[in-house]
Amino acid sequence: MSGYSAFARYYDQLTANIDYKKRGEYFHSIIKRFKTTEGNLLLDLACGTGSISEVMARLGYDVIGVDYSEEMLGIAMDKKFDSGLNIQYICQDMRRLDLFGTVDVTICALDSINHLADIDDVKKVFEGVALFSEQDGLFLFDVNTPYKHRAVLANNTFTYETEDVYCVWENTLDPDTLEVRMNLEFFEHEENGMYSRSSDVFSERAFSEGDIERLLTECGFELLGKYGDDTFELPRSDSQRIVYAARCIRSGQKY
Repeated sequence: MSGYSAFARYYDQLTANIDYKKRGEYFHSIIKRFKTTEGNLLLDLACGTGSISEVMARLGYDVIGVDYSEEMLGIAMDKKFDSGLNIQYICQDMRRLDLFGTVDVTICALDSINHLADIDDVKKVFEGVALFSEQDGLFLFDVNTPYKHRAVLANNTFTYETEDVYCVWENTLDPDTLEVRMNLEFFEHEENGMYSRSSDVFSERAFSEGDIERLLTECGFELLGKYGDDTFELPRSDSQRIVYAARCIRSGQKY
């Protein structure tokens, strides 16, 4: 994990193809399907620049956004200032979650779990979510699949260009661990016609369905469902993303 200092400046431009409203409404539909608690407090874990936090707030949730990157949260705060939405943002490492109380729903979207270094870090996150969940609170999160790491991200290079920045995104895959090291080079267009260059490096790791489900059980969750590629269908062998829905059945237990 890192602060993503350079990436944060261009994140919204480079993810402009993501329909955040549609993703938020998808999570909302899962929540309506399974929610049994009376409260409406939602934690957006690894909230980044706050795009999904804003959607969930507009859907009626009382939102707390947590992210490790001060740069990302700075952009989220700018959005909050513009929208006037009552979202609370906290700068924290999601492996060491520390809230003032419990929440009814936790979401963790856009492969944030994959940014964790290893399965022990995933366990720390799950333990923290359990500790700060209401009894029967929901935990929804998505992960990129091993298939996506092997066949899509792999050792490929991608380029992105907007009006303000040109980005070269180069991946390096470790076939044994399924960790993809991502090197991003940004070239930002200046008013004088020149380009300024900056870079960022981070990694994503793919985790097996078996490991994810085992940790959910160990950390006090009941698996309610898992879905392939933002549908309500079971994941396929070529699904690039799996969405998990779980219920906390051992809330507040210290490990």
